[in-house]
Amino acid sequence: MRLSTQKIVKNTRGFTLIELMVVIVILGILAGLIVPRIMGRPEEAKQLKAKLTIESLETSLRLYKLDNGAYPTTEQGLNALISPPDTGNVSNSFREGGYIEKGKMPKDPWGNEFVYLSPGVHGEYDIISYGSDGVPGGERKDKDINSWEIE
Repeated sequence: MRLSTQKIVKNTRGFTLIELMVVIVILGILAGLIVPRIMGRPEEAKQLKAKLTIESLETSLRLYKLDNGAYPTTEQGLNALISPPDTGNVSNSFREGGYIEKGKMPKDPWGNEFVYLSPGVHGEYDIISYGSDGVPGGERKDKDINSWEIE
């Protein structure tokens, strides 16, 4: 019995160099296939974040309209959601603390200000993020995110 136990112990000492090399090659192949696919995702995530931020701004604008009777004008801008506007029709019904949490106007994921038009070309108001390039137009990663295109 003793000989067979020693034989088993000797055969289960660990991985051979060839086995380790095969595993490393397989991991390298998998990384080569997966990494390029993942690299395109950060831009998609930023576009999704811009859409979610625009939806949040739309909710804040609706609350503003409920309290004040109208959306802020283009001149008043989105900052009217943080503090009472000093131009145009100013209402006494402005909510204490404003309409945006933390009292700070969010920027788009690329660090740019959102463009706000009221009345808008496509509705009562338009909110636009010009994407990663910060200029109107563009495709793919430079694509504009528009409030009227969000479902």
